[in-house]
Amino acid sequence: MEKSLDGFKVAILVTGGFEQSELVEPRKALQAAGAKALIVSPVVGEVHGKKHDAPGDNFPVDVPLDHARVEDFDALLLPGGMANSDRLRIMPKAIVFVRSFFDSGKPVAAICHAPWILIEAGAARGRQMTSWPSLKTDLLNAGARWTDAEAVVDRGLVTSRRPDDLPAFNAKMIAEFAASRHAPTGGGREGRK
Repeated sequence: MEKSLDGFKVAILVTGGFEQSELVEPRKALQAAGAKALIVSPVVGEVHGKKHDAPGDNFPVDVPLDHARVEDFDALLLPGGMANSDRLRIMPKAIVFVRSFFDSGKPVAAICHAPWILIEAGAARGRQMTSWPSLKTDLLNAGARWTDAEAVVDRGLVTSRRPDDLPAFNAKMIAEFAASRHAPTGGGREGRK
């Protein structure tokens, strides 16, 4: 039986300190839908997660950021974690990589603190979004329309607040990624909510 994301390739961009559940649970959902979900990182070898404030597990990096090409992927997943998101948003290569998904009209899913990266990539302005509550003012200042909701979809971008929202986030992410397969540009449908 064909799955909604068979043949789909998703980049999961992280560096050290990502919230582990925000990588593990969405990756399981993507794989269950038939997608290949690859960890992309500026870290070579293994990258470590966090379980809230406790140390998490190590995960092998599938594609070093220096070798990652947007054209090799169909979508992007940005797990949160304050340290992870704060580190990525000051890395020019990471910002260029993220921005390229929006420029290519490919769908993106970001949870928790990951919208910080979207602000740096210039992708928040004019979008309806949600995030970890402490990012509300940052997103408003960046021109986004912030709402307190489990998951929000706006023109190919799925955002969510926290690990507790993962079931809603995963469902919206899978649906949005699958819908992008039928869009003329491969994603980023204008006006899609």
